[in-house]
Amino acid sequence: MKSSTEDKVKGSFHEVKGKVKETAGQVTNNPNLEDKGTAEKLAGKVQKKVGQIEKVFEK
Repeated sequence: MKSSTEDKVKGSFHEVKGKVKETAGQVTNNPNLEDKGTAEKLAGKVQKKVGQIEKVFEK
């Protein structure tokens, strides 16, 4: 698997995982967990963008 595809897949995984943590933090009224989820979701979006940019440069 090319690194760009791998980054996109991992980024999507981290986005979903972050969203789950964020929602769990909201439901349990745990702001720490909610913040961790938000941060992980953002990191996933960044990693996904890196994968998209790498794909452009591979061409």
